[in-house]
Formats: sequence, structure tokens, C-alpha cells
Amino acid sequence: MNRTEFIFATAVILFVAFCLGWFANWLIHRFTRVGQAEISELDRLAQSLHEAEETRDQAITYLQQREAEMTNQLTQTEAELRAAMDGLRDARQETEELRAYIERQSSTT
Repeated sequence: MNRTEFIFATAVILFVAFCLGWFANWLIHRFTRVGQAEISELDRLAQSLHEAEETRDQAITYLQQREAEMTNQLTQTEAELRAAMDGLRDARQETEELRAYIERQSSTT
């Protein structure tokens, strides 16, 4: 094989490789082409996703506010319960003191 044949063979091989690459590229773009209907569907899906995220954020905010309200209400209820229990304890103690006083008065008379 002389120099001219080698150059010609190399040129043919490179041309065939170029043609195969171009054909493969054309096939890929042909199969992966996005149509206008698909773009509008993607836009609709993106808008729906955005609305869903906003709704989720609003729900999270509402739940956090509600949790804060419920925690505050629970704290107030616990404070009222402690006050009522302290009052009940004081009333029982006073009742016992009055019973003891009445028994002492009854036994001395």
C-alpha cells in the first residue's frame, strides 16, 4: 500500500465515521424532539406543581400557627389546673383544721 492509497483509505474511513456520527445525531434529535403539545403539557405541570407547593406552604404555616395556639392554650389550662389544685389543697387543709377544731370544742364541752 503506497502513500496515496493510505491517504485515500484514511479519508474514506473518516468520511464514513462522519456520516455515521451525523446520522446518529439526527436519530437522537428525531426521537428526543419535544413537540409544542408536550411543551404546553410541561408548562401546565410546572404551574400545577407551583400551586401545589404554595398550598403546601400555606398548610404548613397554618399548622404551625395552630400548634402555637394549642400550645398556648395547653399552658394556660395547666396553669389553671395547678391553681385549682392548690386551692383544693388549701380548702382540704382548712376543712381538716376546722374538723379538728370542732372535735376539740366538742370534747371539751
